[in-house]
Amino acid sequence: MNPIRWITTTEHLAWQEREAPSLSAVSAMPSVLLQLDNPQQTIEGFGASFNEMGWDALALLDADAREDILRDLFAPGAGLNLSLCRMPVGANDFSRDWYSYDEQPGDLALDHFSIEHDEQTLLPFIHAAQQQRPGLRLWASPWSPPTWMKANGHYAGAMPHPAFGNVQNGLREDQVGHEGTDMFLVDDAHLTAYARYFGRFIDAYAQRGIRIDTVMPQNEFNSAQPFPSCTWTPESLARFIRVLGPEMDARNVQVFLGTLERADDGMVTRVLDDPEASPWVRGLGAQWAGRGAVPFVHHDNPDLPIWQTEQECGDGRNDWRHARHAWQIMRAFFNNGATAYMYWNMALLEGGVSRWGWSQNSFVVVDPHTREHRLTHEYQLLKHVSHLVQVGARVVPTLSYSGFENQLAFTNPDGSLVIVAHHDGGAPVDVSYLVGHQVLAVTLDPDSFHTFVIPPTSGD
Repeated sequence: MNPIRWITTTEHLAWQEREAPSLSAVSAMPSVLLQLDNPQQTIEGFGASFNEMGWDALALLDADAREDILRDLFAPGAGLNLSLCRMPVGANDFSRDWYSYDEQPGDLALDHFSIEHDEQTLLPFIHAAQQQRPGLRLWASPWSPPTWMKANGHYAGAMPHPAFGNVQNGLREDQVGHEGTDMFLVDDAHLTAYARYFGRFIDAYAQRGIRIDTVMPQNEFNSAQPFPSCTWTPESLARFIRVLGPEMDARNVQVFLGTLERADDGMVTRVLDDPEASPWVRGLGAQWAGRGAVPFVHHDNPDLPIWQTEQECGDGRNDWRHARHAWQIMRAFFNNGATAYMYWNMALLEGGVSRWGWSQNSFVVVDPHTREHRLTHEYQLLKHVSHLVQVGARVVPTLSYSGFENQLAFTNPDGSLVIVAHHDGGAPVDVSYLVGHQVLAVTLDPDSFHTFVIPPTSGD
């Protein structure tokens, strides 16, 4: 029988393979019970987002280094095993600048639609990923519709924030958007044209060898931001989904509601209560404070897939503090029904500053002067989960008898068991996991992440 694997990461030493103890007989009350007889939701994959500034950062590296990074991100068994990734429909906040696929005012026929802009960045980025993982799944959402489809006629919804420096977006005070309102022009003509805009996007990417299997109508539909954004009420989203659903279904593309960034499950209910929209909603995308709504949505809709669509993206420092925070986000989502987990920026320049001034974290940081790169703590954290948890794995609930509750567990399709734990204390702690009829007893180092992989048939 293959031995148990034990991998440890601390702030100063990442991904260290250690000799693991064997399973032993139960001699005392274990710390944690793994409820192997009660598997929960099925994992659809782990991912991150394809953004323009990510490709610009990777483009500074030499070809071999870039290839190594792409292999680490996407190749099965190499590193993160990313298999379900996000991309924008047009510009997002980590684009070089604002653009859409049709900025010709009043072009309801979409005669001027073109994805030519994406040929410089997003298309080569995704094609390079596909070279490493040909079966890579993709989903997409817009940050803003074309400006002429919006009531304020502008891509943004808020004035630039002084904390982000002297960044301008050209928005006037009378163009500022507000949560709880519709910035989109909600009438039949514009809704129909926008659904067709999604269809043209899907078709154009398919013609270039890139299949997108899922769309969401709007990134953070409650947030008016100084970068591309558009607020929608749930009722107007439902009205749009009535039109978008058939347009996507004709292309075998599913529609998820999202992305939800408020801890208000009522916003989901208000869409699902629409009898014409609800049949088209095949899942929910939630991020940031949206995790507060996830337990209630999952309780009321246990068969609805829930994807965590954007991990909170940090402040550009890429420090250990935020990796620890990211772990808590991950636990909150998987413990409440999430079936997929998405990071945000794959690669950025040192400092991670967006076009609109916000510094954010990434898996890979590129020094623009030396043209060298480093992997961050959050890369190592996600690797503790995504490298070893397979698509099709089931979440295993855990029950603590000792107060140690800081773990996630999964059973893989091959029968192996994966336990990922974080000990956030300042002294070593003894933890024992009841696996079937046997115990895995380990001592966890202070402030450390651990992954244990127990082969099939162990613990019987």
